[in-house]
Amino acid sequence: MTDETCQWQGWRQATERALYGPGGFYLRPEGPAGHFRTSVHASPLFAAAVARLLGEVADELGTTEVDLVDVGAGRGELLTGVLAATEGAGFTVRAYAVERAPRPSGLDPRIVWTDRPPPGTRGLLFANEWLDNVPVDVAEADAEGTVRYVEVRADGAERLGAPVSGPDAEWLARWWPLREPGARAEIGRPRDEAWAAAVASLAAGRAVAVDYAHVRASRPPFGSLTGFRAGREVPPVPDGSCDLTAHVALDACEAAVRPGAGGGRGDTGAGAMGGGGTELASQREVLRRLGVSGERPPLALASTDPAAYVRRLSTAGEAAELTARGGLGDFLWLTRRIPAEPGGDGLDRRIPTKG
Repeated sequence: MTDETCQWQGWRQATERALYGPGGFYLRPEGPAGHFRTSVHASPLFAAAVARLLGEVADELGTTEVDLVDVGAGRGELLTGVLAATEGAGFTVRAYAVERAPRPSGLDPRIVWTDRPPPGTRGLLFANEWLDNVPVDVAEADAEGTVRYVEVRADGAERLGAPVSGPDAEWLARWWPLREPGARAEIGRPRDEAWAAAVASLAAGRAVAVDYAHVRASRPPFGSLTGFRAGREVPPVPDGSCDLTAHVALDACEAAVRPGAGGGRGDTGAGAMGGGGTELASQREVLRRLGVSGERPPLALASTDPAAYVRRLSTAGEAAELTARGGLGDFLWLTRRIPAEPGGDGLDRRIPTKG
């Protein structure tokens, strides 16, 4: 084994190197689409729904020029689809792709490529399957019940390290208490800070995070860290050969931009409304509101217009995949509305320091 393979690190540091370091998984030319399907890749209906959502935001802001910031943009697939879907929609889209990988060749020149959300935008900040790839540490309760950091080598071997302390221990106590030996959790504090910083960049409009997620009432007892490679789930090995992902504690992210919100909101569930214009709802519910329906076309259409029947049947199948229970439809959408009035929501817009 090499010195690097033998080195023990916390999962946050190991994931950062494996995903975003030299030769990292997310910096490869094929991009995420080469290894797994997101809603964006599953159907153009998803981009069309985001385009309709962007139109709602433009109407709310009373503008014909609206910003769309795609955080974790992959290779620009969503922005490309939304720009196509908004042609002739009556408003102009200023598109920003926020991504750590280099700009792909041949991308629509209207798309601005950047490594961080631009400040002061007015419109829609959209983060689809971004937070699950923000690296986090993993904690586990040992045989005596002491909660310790999990350390990992590049070959995937693990051991228990030092006791969790400080802000990480406070986060676990508030959002994901570990009470039984062997119980594990992903410490979501870096994701809370990343989401708060992203929301803080938006001057007015809506910020939306869409992800594999859970809330306090339904945390997985042994965490959710896993890997993906070439369309298959694989053991999480931080050597750059696979995606490393873990479900997001979106209720904690929600509280990070709602001053005064406490862990007492642990019963937050899909569909619940928080303070300051915040909503947590399933993808199935949100997409149906945006006109994505899995209803099959009437059978009579097969006789009168067979081609139209086949087209609508295909669309219904794609819609069904995007809204399916046990699949993409179970994703959670966290939406934060930012009023157009300066300071109207009382949100502290200073970018928090990551620790």
